[in-house]
Amino acid sequence: MAATSKGNVREAILMAAKEAAMAYGYGGLNFRDLAQTVGIKAASISYHFANKALLGEAVARRYWEDIARDLEAISTDARSPTEALQRYPSIFRLSLERDNRMCLSSFMATEYDELPEPVLKEVQTFADVNTAWLSEHLIAAKLASPAEGESKASAIYAAVAGAQIIARSRSNVQLFDALIESYRRMGLLPS
Repeated sequence: MAATSKGNVREAILMAAKEAAMAYGYGGLNFRDLAQTVGIKAASISYHFANKALLGEAVARRYWEDIARDLEAISTDARSPTEALQRYPSIFRLSLERDNRMCLSSFMATEYDELPEPVLKEVQTFADVNTAWLSEHLIAAKLASPAEGESKASAIYAAVAGAQIIARSRSNVQLFDALIESYRRMGLLPS
């Protein structure tokens, strides 16, 4: 480990913590388990993150920053705002494909009462990033007026996150696909 830079250790801790939170939520962030995964001593984690709240905040922030980049990539690669909206559920599907994981922010949101305020703020920012992107694309695709963009975006975000939760509870990615298809048939998502 001596040859590994401090920045690489911090990144390894963040990656291990992200995986733990996607599987077990905020409650799954355990310094001893993370240290074992990374291959360092548990006390070494405290060098990078003084406590669980600071680690949780950093993980949740990194998560929404990564999703913001993923959403921007969808926007750049799609031929139209409608196509970008059609691709949106794929971000949530990817978590399910990875050992039945769940969106870190959805998982942590269910732990509302246990989250320190800074962690909760980052979890809420994830939802804000998603709904802002959805609203922008709904308006650009003329699927919502500027007045209704945010409410329709919130409904889509909640529906897709909910589909992920239901599919995870059954360990069934095809159930997620079926729910997304039903949203398309009902007009919540573009076909």
